[in-house]
Amino acid sequence: MEERIRVVVAGPGPADEDRVAEILARALRDAGVEVVYTDRPQTPEQLVATVVQEDADAVGIVLAEGDVAPLARVAGLMAERGIDDVLVFAGGVAPADAPTAAGDGVARVFPRDAAPDEVVDWVCDRLRG
Repeated sequence: MEERIRVVVAGPGPADEDRVAEILARALRDAGVEVVYTDRPQTPEQLVATVVQEDADAVGIVLAEGDVAPLARVAGLMAERGIDDVLVFAGGVAPADAPTAAGDGVARVFPRDAAPDEVVDWVCDRLRG
């Protein structure tokens, strides 16, 4: 039996971004992914603790108003803790210089208008191989 993928989906709090996070969480769930949805804002430290506690395979962060600082902080904290087997991705309004290179610890930043199925397919392809 194939082990289920477990993804933490973090919404930053504002209603608009929360809807995006909820849509992504539902799409992942409908694709057979186990989803841990943090429906309230968390600090990067809290989010990394959740990823560790839930033994997640990936963490998806919805960016609020182009603020990539939490994304960069999560990736940095994970690197500091030696967590290199968790796929970090984000979606939302991101500036052109958003961290996206493997060296930044962020695998991909999806544009706000990315279809949920595109994100789900990408996550599943990356984690199921």
